[in-house]
Amino acid sequence: MTFLRAAVRYGYIPFMMLGLTGAAYWVVSDQVVTHGNTWAYLWLVPLLITAYATAFAAERIAPVFDEWNDHAAFGDTPTNTLHILAYEISSINGVLLIPVICWLFPFQGLWPTHWPLLSQVLIAFLFADFAFMVMHYLSHRFAPLWRLHSVHHGVGRIYGYNGVIRHPLHQVIDMIVGNMPLVIMGMPVPVAVVLGFLISITLIVQHSNVDTRLGPIAGYLAIGRVHHLHHVNWGTEGDCNFGLFLGIWDRLFGTFKTPPRPITAKDMGVDELPNFPKSFIEQMVLPFFYKPGAGEPDRYRTKAATKTPAQEAREQIMHPAE
Repeated sequence: MTFLRAAVRYGYIPFMMLGLTGAAYWVVSDQVVTHGNTWAYLWLVPLLITAYATAFAAERIAPVFDEWNDHAAFGDTPTNTLHILAYEISSINGVLLIPVICWLFPFQGLWPTHWPLLSQVLIAFLFADFAFMVMHYLSHRFAPLWRLHSVHHGVGRIYGYNGVIRHPLHQVIDMIVGNMPLVIMGMPVPVAVVLGFLISITLIVQHSNVDTRLGPIAGYLAIGRVHHLHHVNWGTEGDCNFGLFLGIWDRLFGTFKTPPRPITAKDMGVDELPNFPKSFIEQMVLPFFYKPGAGEPDRYRTKAATKTPAQEAREQIMHPAE
């Protein structure tokens, strides 16, 4: 078991980011681009399922917090499944709209289509990583965006299965900021498909409850403990580490931080939303009831006799001991 745990800690991220995305790249480059088999895009579905299955297994073998593996206690699996379906369907719709966008913005020739496909994918991911970081930062600074983004932050645990949780409206904004400029420049559909798959895998890895070992590059990737700090319910202390995968952007803009104290399994969530709804429908309507700075909406308050960890954390921030 010790060997298996070590293998997961050191091999999980390379397998996900290089192995599975490499397989997806081969499917698109060889089967779709070279041989013209557009039906081969369907092979990305079992690859994505493999990614979630791998995350689930790795979280059991080498978890950061054992408590986060208690799916029955959290009771969020059905809702997270709906989030995954909504996210991936929206992503597919975005790809299907590429021909329409190219027709509306006929600026052909700006995208380096003469480059090797791999180079196109890498430059697209680099741009998207930066654009999503900027959008993420703005989502923590402006109340209308935060109301939508709070749907992602309200969860009480971080694990691979809830990495893609987004309010659909926020996902649309993300796609407009992160992907549409690339499409307008002429990014081909095969590049967009690989980019979409790579982003999905990145979100799974970023939120996985896996105690990974990254050595000297740990502080330059927006995953693991770095991203856990971003999700803490410690008031505004989580307004940092906005990167999607690369931590270099946060370092350049001064938003990179390391945990000032140990993070526990109960430190996730939004301090103003200690009773974050578990229903998919309620999470969809949350932004229309939640007003940042006004406390928890009456709709979600409970008469619990004991305070939740998020409530206790908020009280410590609002009323520090003298």
